[in-house]
Amino acid sequence: MTPATQRLLPYATNMVRLDHTHVVAAFHQYRTTDSPRIKRGLADQICIALEVHAQLEEEIFYPAVRAVSDDEAVQKSVPEHDEMRRLIARLRSLSADDPAFDNTFMELMRDVLHHVADEETILLPMAERLLQDRLGELGLAMTRRRLELVVPRSLEVASSIARSVSWSTVATVAATATAVAALCVARQRRY
Repeated sequence: MTPATQRLLPYATNMVRLDHTHVVAAFHQYRTTDSPRIKRGLADQICIALEVHAQLEEEIFYPAVRAVSDDEAVQKSVPEHDEMRRLIARLRSLSADDPAFDNTFMELMRDVLHHVADEETILLPMAERLLQDRLGELGLAMTRRRLELVVPRSLEVASSIARSVSWSTVATVAATATAVAALCVARQRRY
């Protein structure tokens, strides 16, 4: 791989950070007062993102870090992912109008935020020091694997996103799209 090509590749550590940002932002959209449909959609969206993220880390990123360091941060990451998977399974088994759903969601959020803080402050800086010349290659491998994991679940992802949006937001977007389309048609008629 040429140096120019390497500069174009997504760094693995940046991909991990982007996943963290996406999930944390989604967590902050959750409201216990939302309808069960919205809560379920948002929770499903977060669960899929977390599952894909954890699998990418466990298959590609952590083994690369482990090969150059046996730091405690890497050792405790997989058990933290296991706990996350347990909470995801529990969340999926509950009805979104069950009070335990909100409690389980909040527990998942606390665990994930703790895990993210550890990775952002310890593991990622360490990986950037020790794997500096491999981060692009690892990022490319993670991108390829992400596509393999997400494409078969694309309908599930789309469905969860659709359910996580309120009807008023859907109506606003539809009205805006209709107005823009009408303006485009009117503009074309003038020319």
